[in-house]
Amino acid sequence: MRPLVLVPARMASTRLPGKPLAEIAGRPMIVHVAERAREADCGPVAVATDDARVAEAVRDAGFAAVMTRADHPSGSDRIFEALGALDPEGRHDAVINVQGDLPTIDPADIRAALSPLSDPACDIATLGVEIVDEAEKTNPNVVKIVGSPRGPSILRALYFTRATAPWGEGPLYHHVGLYAYRRAALDRFVALPPSVLETRERLEQLRALEAGMEIHAAIIDSEPLGVDTQPDLERARAILGQGKQAT
Repeated sequence: MRPLVLVPARMASTRLPGKPLAEIAGRPMIVHVAERAREADCGPVAVATDDARVAEAVRDAGFAAVMTRADHPSGSDRIFEALGALDPEGRHDAVINVQGDLPTIDPADIRAALSPLSDPACDIATLGVEIVDEAEKTNPNVVKIVGSPRGPSILRALYFTRATAPWGEGPLYHHVGLYAYRRAALDRFVALPPSVLETRERLEQLRALEAGMEIHAAIIDSEPLGVDTQPDLERARAILGQGKQAT
């Protein structure tokens, strides 16, 4: 495959305003994410943003940036616009969407998101990690993957939910919202209207499942640190200030 790695970034975070430019170890967070994406060595890397300050910081660090509209409802819509601007000829047949708030992500986890696409039945690939913290099993902010084994360390997602599921003995899996789309699948996904279950659970990936698309999840060893709050930011600063990745 010929993937393009896109990092959507917006300044209007409600819990941590301006977080793409939050300083971590002397550089903006969005630059750290772009560096992790480049280290994954999956393909060209670009940041998709609606803010000129983010674009300037990214370009100053030697990365590509593309300006997108400010009214996109999701990162998927933002990367779709950026993909069209960066690659109108369709040279790239897959796109990896790396969230802009994962400054300590292991580059190997980004590469892992591509592995399910080796199955021709898979339209969209994502990541999951087994839940080991009992409190997370009942936490509605922890999205769970309900799936069936598709291969070694890969699940075919049958549902995503904020509830505790599935019932009974066995592992539960925390969904990690990093996606790899076949280009045709992204084209189809962003053209779909919001679905009933998507609206109810507030999980946009359910739109794809309700439309009959297949999502497969590669199971990784640990959950990447997502920076959503000031304590998250301080943890990322401690990790990257020590010059090591999160584990």
